[in-house]
Amino acid sequence: MMKSCLGILVLLFFLRCIECSFRCDYKYSTVAQAWFKHFVVPATWYDARLRCSLEGAILASPTTPEIEAEMTQILKNFFSSESEMFTGIHATFSQGDYSTVEGIPLSEIPTNWAEREPDNPGNKESCITINHHGDLADRSCKETRPYICYRSYTLEKKANECGTVDSEYRLDPRTKKCYKFHTEPRTFSRANFACYAEGGHLVIINSETEATVIRELFAKYPAFKMSGIFWKDVAFVGFSNWGEQGEFRTIHGQTLWEAGYANFSPGEPNNSTTGEECGAIYRTSLLIDLWCNNVYAFICEKDPKYPAVCNAHVNDTQTAVN
Repeated sequence: MMKSCLGILVLLFFLRCIECSFRCDYKYSTVAQAWFKHFVVPATWYDARLRCSLEGAILASPTTPEIEAEMTQILKNFFSSESEMFTGIHATFSQGDYSTVEGIPLSEIPTNWAEREPDNPGNKESCITINHHGDLADRSCKETRPYICYRSYTLEKKANECGTVDSEYRLDPRTKKCYKFHTEPRTFSRANFACYAEGGHLVIINSETEATVIRELFAKYPAFKMSGIFWKDVAFVGFSNWGEQGEFRTIHGQTLWEAGYANFSPGEPNNSTTGEECGAIYRTSLLIDLWCNNVYAFICEKDPKYPAVCNAHVNDTQTAVN
């Protein structure tokens, strides 16, 4: 009887793992029971944490022996023996009070410190790295390091019709594209960062029909629904000046006419003060040039089929979900 019950539990676990799914650019580990994706291009701890969050994951920490083994194996496979990568363990809220981004205190995590670590020189090292031996060290959060994003299979939220776990993306049948309106303002560069991490890009308007879709989306977010002090009748979209004054192209390199929509508001683009080199849209769906380093709302566009969604299988292979 005991063996039968155990067998049923194991079968249920494996079935559950087979059913769980996430972005195909993540690899599923049946041992760690989680999805992992490593980033070779180094980033600050803050950008690493943000990118993982925007992708629907978290910045990985060695909270279990299985997760630690996966992290150190990635380090051995893809990085030099001297490399360290950021973990999600930090003390950015109060110096010395370390916990993971999901709130697990450092005291509850099995830790092996590297030699002479932690040392916190100048009281400026509030983020924790791991090396390929599994040893930890405290480092400045503003340094750049590679990192790993992680999503536990226990997070059962399934990808929606837009191919994402982010429920704010909605599919419009007229364009067969998905859109998300970000009311938290960012600079043009940071807006592009957010859209890309979410699996999309700043919206590129390709037709009058799509302009209508964006105008209707904008109308759902009146100014009183947006917190903060910024101009709330405009939003960044995906075009900018590509180096020559007035040479506005989409973020994919097309001229606005090639893309299919170039309807500027009367008198625009005017570069009224130096620096209006990034594209935006009024609530009317007419275009305007704005200051790239000012913060505004922005709109992301996502192809429902990208990135593809994969199932996790017990043999560690993945199958894309159509």
